[in-house]
Amino acid sequence: MLETSADGPKYSIVVPFHNEEESVAELHSQLSRTMAGRFEPVEFVYVDDHSTDATPRLLADISERDQRVRAVRLKRNYGQTAALAAGFDLAQGEIIIAMDGDLQHDPADIPGMIETMEQTGCDLVSGWRKKRVDNFWLRRLPSRTANWMMAKLSGVDIHDFGTTFKAYRRDVIKEISLYGELHRFIPALAAWNGAKVVEATIRNVERPQGKSHYGISRTGRVFFDLITIRFLMRYMTRPLHFFGPPGLGGLAVGSGLLLWLFFEKVVYGSHLFLEHGPLLLLGMILVLFGVQLLAIGLLGELMMRTYFDAHRQPVYRVESVIGARQYTGTRE
Repeated sequence: MLETSADGPKYSIVVPFHNEEESVAELHSQLSRTMAGRFEPVEFVYVDDHSTDATPRLLADISERDQRVRAVRLKRNYGQTAALAAGFDLAQGEIIIAMDGDLQHDPADIPGMIETMEQTGCDLVSGWRKKRVDNFWLRRLPSRTANWMMAKLSGVDIHDFGTTFKAYRRDVIKEISLYGELHRFIPALAAWNGAKVVEATIRNVERPQGKSHYGISRTGRVFFDLITIRFLMRYMTRPLHFFGPPGLGGLAVGSGLLLWLFFEKVVYGSHLFLEHGPLLLLGMILVLFGVQLLAIGLLGELMMRTYFDAHRQPVYRVESVIGARQYTGTRE
């Protein structure tokens, strides 16, 4: 029986599984061979996202034979982001590597990712499937388009946001709160916190079962998540800057229309509903639209202030502090 080091693991491998009974044993065997020797001590955090096949039984068997393995089963199928979040929360290694459980990622690429991190001093190494093996029209073309949009809107110049295969320094990934389907945006969220992100080329292996759990149907969800990330990165701490300009614009235009119609009514005695009915409705709608956007922006500002005050979370991240002595107000 293999045992973990008393000092704790240096590396953690986090793998989410959902109905992957065909690949569980083979993946663990490959990972064990890859990490043996040079990359020890290591732990394997396997998260079962409430599989309905033999996956939980196989993971339990592996954890009994290998004490480096922690097998976690979620109470229901939460999705890949939640499964990864559970694995990251439990991981104790200084460097945490995440990958899929369907054998589309080659464990032999892990040493290269770790070496890239050590050589560059970066905080996150993102895998780049430079040569894709899946269908061009259904997978590669939508993926290239989405990755191009993500890179432009996030400001993080990498080619492949979609792959789970990434290596993180522990303090970087522990700072990121994951929910929804934000796992593909981790590089953008990490860069927003000041992390250095680089890429490493990885192999894109053909899945043994020949199919993915995710298809082109998720394109719409990716687009909405992209809008969310763009908003979070630019306006999370100042939501009124996002809602304010269109709110003020609508309020100004609507008020101008209503003032002109009021002038028409008072000076010329115009029948507003008969002669300017559509403009009257437009003016009222624009005023209401502007007031609502301004109110949403102000509520957002109040919520952010409440959040930072309640959690005492700083709006910055400190890279280093020079000088260890505390200021006492006196000269020694």
